[in-house]
Amino acid sequence: MPIALNPLPSSSSRVHTSVLISHPDTPTQVVHEIEAHVRWHQERILSLSYTLSGDHAQFQIPALRSPARADDLWRHTCFEAFVALPGDPAYQEWNFSPSGEWALYHFRDYRKRLPLADNEPAPEIDVRQTPEGLTLEARLLLPYRLTAQPLLQFALSAVIEDAHGNLSYWALTHPPGKPDFHRRDAFVLEIAPPHDAATRKEPS
Repeated sequence: MPIALNPLPSSSSRVHTSVLISHPDTPTQVVHEIEAHVRWHQERILSLSYTLSGDHAQFQIPALRSPARADDLWRHTCFEAFVALPGDPAYQEWNFSPSGEWALYHFRDYRKRLPLADNEPAPEIDVRQTPEGLTLEARLLLPYRLTAQPLLQFALSAVIEDAHGNLSYWALTHPPGKPDFHRRDAFVLEIAPPHDAATRKEPS
């Protein structure tokens, strides 16, 4: 079922803009920049937008498919978002592929994944080609458990595959060591849910 979007008043719909940086172990000349935008639409509906620019002829972009849940999207060009509550070891991981496929995983602690649920709301994904690359926007419905809190922590990231099959890893920040988007010290973007979402109770 499509997500109905009714934008919030302008005072509540601030766009949070960030630029992802490449991990030092995976340098690339193909990507010039990845810009990420986060914006609430209403209550629990969050918009995540990623703009990839560079030598687009050298990008390896997954072919468009029917929207569906899929695993291993990170093995090719993919955009990701991790969401958590401050002080809580549990977190969500969202994956968005330019193919239109997506994934959602829940973790109770660092890389300790919970069983997949069958009734997860599918995100709405739009992909637009640009002269320099592409823009992917994903609109997703977050659970009351998250949006009822005063503050959320995000880690935004991307995996970009070039024409030769090489992967580069991009994030807001990279903790020491190999690329690892699950590290909690990478959850550096803090955003408050809309007031209506934080005060509304979950239906019984």
